[in-house]
Amino acid sequence: MMKNENRWVIQTKKIVRYEIIGQRDLFNIGNTEILYPNKLEHNHRFVVVDENVNSEYGQKIQRYFEHHGIVSRFCIVESGEEHKTITQYFRIANELENFPIHRRDEPIIAIGGGVLTDVAAFVAGTYRRGVPHLKIPTTLMGYVDAAIGIKNGINFNEHKNRLGGFEPPIKVFLDRGFLRSLPKRHILNGAAEIMKIGLIKDEELFKKLEICGHACIDDHFQNEVGQELLDLAISDMLEELEPNLYEDELARKVDFGHTFSYGLETRHETHLLHGEAVLLDILLSVQISKLRGYLQNSDAERVMRLVNNLGYKLDYSLLETNLLFESLNERVYHRNGFQRVPLPNGIGNCQFVNDISKEEIDSARVELSHHREFDYA
Repeated sequence: MMKNENRWVIQTKKIVRYEIIGQRDLFNIGNTEILYPNKLEHNHRFVVVDENVNSEYGQKIQRYFEHHGIVSRFCIVESGEEHKTITQYFRIANELENFPIHRRDEPIIAIGGGVLTDVAAFVAGTYRRGVPHLKIPTTLMGYVDAAIGIKNGINFNEHKNRLGGFEPPIKVFLDRGFLRSLPKRHILNGAAEIMKIGLIKDEELFKKLEICGHACIDDHFQNEVGQELLDLAISDMLEELEPNLYEDELARKVDFGHTFSYGLETRHETHLLHGEAVLLDILLSVQISKLRGYLQNSDAERVMRLVNNLGYKLDYSLLETNLLFESLNERVYHRNGFQRVPLPNGIGNCQFVNDISKEEIDSARVELSHHREFDYA
C-alpha cells in the first residue's frame, strides 16, 4: 500500500494456479485424485451432475464417494443452453444452501457439459463470495474448451453469458471415456472448437484433422491418435488463455468463430449447438478473409473440404445478413469499442480487423451459399 496525502493506492497480485489432469476411469475406487484436499473425516461433497450423466454413471459415482466415506449430495440438472439461466443458478444455490459445506476444503464438483460447468462455477464463485470447485467435463466441447478456462456465467435477458465472472477451479479432470456415450452430433460440436484453434493458430493440428479427423470422430476420440489430437488442441488453447486469463487484452485468437455465432445462438438457441454456430461463423469469416485477399483460395477450399470430410450438416439459410451485422455490433460493446475480429490469413495464422461492413458480410454469405456441395441440410 502507498499513501500520498489523502489518497491510498492498493496494489496486489493474485496468483492463479490450477491443474488439468487427464485420467481414464476417473471414478475407479483406487483413484484418490478427486478426493482433494484429502480431508476424509466427516467430509461432504456437493455434486452438480448432468441428468444424462447421472443416468449412465450416477450409481458408480455415488459408490465412489460412499466407499471413501464422503457424504455427498447430488444436484441433478438438465442439460442444454436453454437451461443456462438465472433460475438454474438459484436452484443450485438453494440446494447448496441446504447442504452446507466447509468454505475452503469441501469443493463443489461439477460433472457435465460446458453449460453445466459454467453455471456450477458461477455458483461456486459467488456463494459465500467464493468456494472452491472441481470440473469434470463429460462432453467434447467441455473437454477441449469450456471447462479448461476460468470463465463462467449464465444467460440473461436473451444475451449469452451476460452475467458471470472469472473463477479458477482447483482442478479439471479429463476422462475421455465419457465421450464414448455421446451422440455423434455432440462429438462434431466439440470438434468445431478443435478446428477453430487449428485454423487460427496451429497448422499441424489442422493437418492432423485433415488426415485422421474423420476416423477420430467415428471412434469418439478413443484411439491413440484421438488422444494426440485432444492433447494438442488443449495445449494450443491453454497457450492462448494462460497469459490472458482475465481478458485484459481483448484482441484474442480464441474469439475466432465467436463474433457472428453470438447472434446465431441467441436467435436459434433451441436447435443450434454452440459448435455448430461457431462453425458457421468460421466459414463466414473464411469467406470474408478470402474476399479481402488475406486468405488464398486454396486454403479456403481446404477448410471447406475438411468440413465436408468430417461430416458436418450445416444450414446456411440461418446466415441472415441483418442478424450477423447486429451480432458484430454487439461484440463491439463486448470488445470495448472495436470489432477486434480475428480473420485467418493462412492456415494457422490470423490478423485482427476493425472495419467489417454489412456489405462484406452479405457478400461472404452469398459466396458461402455457392458451396452447396458441402451443405447437407
